[in-house]
Amino acid sequence: MAKGLQGFLWTMLLLFCAIQELGSWAMHTAVEGPGLGEPGDPALLAGGRVKRGWVWNQFFVVEEYTGTEPLYVGKIHSDSDEGDGSIKYTISGEGAGTIFLIDEITGDIHATERLDREQKTFYTLRAQARDRQTDQLLEPESEFIIKVQDINDSEPRFLEGPYIGSVAELSPIGTSVMQVMASDADDPTYGSSARVVYSVLEGEQHFTVDSKTGVIRTAVADLDRETQDRYEVVIRATDMAGQLGGLSGSTTVTIVVTDVNDNPPRFPQKMYQFSIVETAPVGTAIGRVKAEDSDVGENTDMTYQVKDEEGVEMFKVTTDSNTQEAVITVQKPLDYESKKVHTVVVEALNKFVDPRFVDLGTFRDQTIVRVSVLDVDEPPEFRPPSNLMEVQEDAHVGSVVGVVTALDPDTANHPVRYAIDRSTDAERIFDIDAKTGAIVTGKVLDRETAGWHNITVLAMEADNHSQVSRASLRIRILDVNDNPPELATPYEAAVCEDAKPGQLIQTISVVDRDEPQSGHRFYFTLAPEATNNHHFSLLDIQDNTAAVHTQRVGFNRQEQDVYLLPILVVDSGPPALSSTGTLTIRVCGCDSNGAIQSCNSTAYVVSATLSPGALIALLVCVLILVVLVLLILTLKRHHKSHLTSEDDEDMRDNVIKYNDEGGGEQDTEAYDMSALRSLYDFSEIKPGDGGGGPGEGGPGRNPASELHALPQWVQSPDLDFSVFRDYICRKVEQADEDLSVPPYDSFQTYAFEGSDSPVPSLSSINTWSSGSEQDFSYLGGWGPRFRQLAALYAGRRGEEDSEES
Repeated sequence: MAKGLQGFLWTMLLLFCAIQELGSWAMHTAVEGPGLGEPGDPALLAGGRVKRGWVWNQFFVVEEYTGTEPLYVGKIHSDSDEGDGSIKYTISGEGAGTIFLIDEITGDIHATERLDREQKTFYTLRAQARDRQTDQLLEPESEFIIKVQDINDSEPRFLEGPYIGSVAELSPIGTSVMQVMASDADDPTYGSSARVVYSVLEGEQHFTVDSKTGVIRTAVADLDRETQDRYEVVIRATDMAGQLGGLSGSTTVTIVVTDVNDNPPRFPQKMYQFSIVETAPVGTAIGRVKAEDSDVGENTDMTYQVKDEEGVEMFKVTTDSNTQEAVITVQKPLDYESKKVHTVVVEALNKFVDPRFVDLGTFRDQTIVRVSVLDVDEPPEFRPPSNLMEVQEDAHVGSVVGVVTALDPDTANHPVRYAIDRSTDAERIFDIDAKTGAIVTGKVLDRETAGWHNITVLAMEADNHSQVSRASLRIRILDVNDNPPELATPYEAAVCEDAKPGQLIQTISVVDRDEPQSGHRFYFTLAPEATNNHHFSLLDIQDNTAAVHTQRVGFNRQEQDVYLLPILVVDSGPPALSSTGTLTIRVCGCDSNGAIQSCNSTAYVVSATLSPGALIALLVCVLILVVLVLLILTLKRHHKSHLTSEDDEDMRDNVIKYNDEGGGEQDTEAYDMSALRSLYDFSEIKPGDGGGGPGEGGPGRNPASELHALPQWVQSPDLDFSVFRDYICRKVEQADEDLSVPPYDSFQTYAFEGSDSPVPSLSSINTWSSGSEQDFSYLGGWGPRFRQLAALYAGRRGEEDSEES
């Protein structure tokens, strides 16, 4: 059937081309005349008929021609062509000579290649008519167009794929999802080759597509993401407006169904069970429960709460934002003996509720949580928990202060024993009965020393001392009147010699260490030993103070300069206690205004202070003295350090340089010559071996002449250095054999003096020649450096000769 359809299409195309060619021949009629007429030509005006040159119209060629012969396109013809072959037709331009060929004689144009309108829609060429003999243009060159005629050979294509769209679940029918668009490369202006319509190949149960616009819409209203969250819809685009024979293309559209909050939270179980020990502290997590929600994202966010009153009081529920779990924690202390099982109703509800789906039902769920309290061995509990006791400070040792009571809360109800934490009562002021819990005094109490005592009482099981409870106890010491009142200070007063009767001298107040509950009340009177006093009177002011006044006119400090007034003070008790204090009154001289000028006692001086100027002067003098002392000490220390440094320098730099020759062997006081001669035995040397001048070597030689003789060193043939060699060899052997000595790498060279020098020695140290008469003239032959030495010895030799004569 496909081959028959293809043959039908080619038949239609050939028929169309034939009709086109007939029209072309009708339009390309030749006119008489040898040439192409131009506008304004006299021949045109005189002959009365139109003279045309080129005769053709626009050419058309069908694309995708699959025939074996070249496809005829059209014909060009000049009205000057008489059919004798004298005119040659040529073409130039796009495709000339390759795609399009022309018959030079007839002007027929053929297409030799298969054309594609989608690649090139028309070709522009130029036609020429030339004389075959002269190759001259017979007609002006003219341009013409060959248009490629479109056929439906391109299917629609979806160029913007892949397509991914989304739509919310439970959306109403007709909700727009997205739009797809296909393009057709055929000519949209010619026929219906480029007219595209859309249809759904797969997924038409849930989605539709607009045939003209390509808009995809929902076809049902019950899309449920929890059932299916993704659809693959195949959309087809067909050209030729969907008619028979049209080409088509398809694409796959992925449609994602997005979530809405249309599912309430649901607990997987209707009851959960947890257990926890009764000693768990407040805030301990008991367990976690979680309600499941089929939705996703923020639609699964939920909160939890406790619904029953008992649970609200004992437990607390919080939401873990990461896991969306309910965390149940202890809110109040648990007690196994009071209640062993607690039932808590926990409710879960969504945070965000979509009002469009309220009619689907309530978006919350409840479950029951049973919490079992586990029994543990608990320490005793103090009952009642009062922590205040009172005791009189005059209570006897062993008096009961109070009783503490503790009970074992466990079912076994073990007996309890009591003790006092001695770190809080190191002085053991209180004791406690281990069985009854009675607290008694262990020492005499004194409120004035310590009015409060804070102790810690321990209660423990009799058979398990590790179960210990502690209770802080405050003991208040109640006051009793056991301290008499006393004068506030050792009062001293002064009275002028010209004082008048009734003049106020001093106001007296007292202190009492006791603190009666009704407050202090003191009474003042003169002591019995002052009943004969006629000088002063005492007045009780009734406000716990008293005033002392004079009773006589004037006083004479020459007769008596000090008066001692005993005052008796009594408190209100009970029992009433009293004490006697003494007021010292001094008689002083006063000025006319009553200001005291002087008193006989140096202990009571009123105006004996120095003026500010005098104080400043005194301080300046003291400061100057201190500066002088410091200066003297500094100078003395500096001088001492200078002397010390000079001594140190003398000790360090005690180097004496001698640039003159010593006295030789005659100078026996400066050097010990025996130490220098100790290496050799000079007694064995013969006197004649010195090698002096004539007459030397006799035993009667003058010793004084030997001191000034210039010695010549002559090595004795008897000297033996083997002693040194043996000594050095022994030391080397000892060092080699000593294994405790580290193997130091040392190289020591021991050199011995060789043969004697040809120049005799000038040293006077080893002089052992007995002759002093020598000829020193040979020194002059040693060079200019020894001339002065030769002259010196020669001169000294002359002096010795003169002395001997």
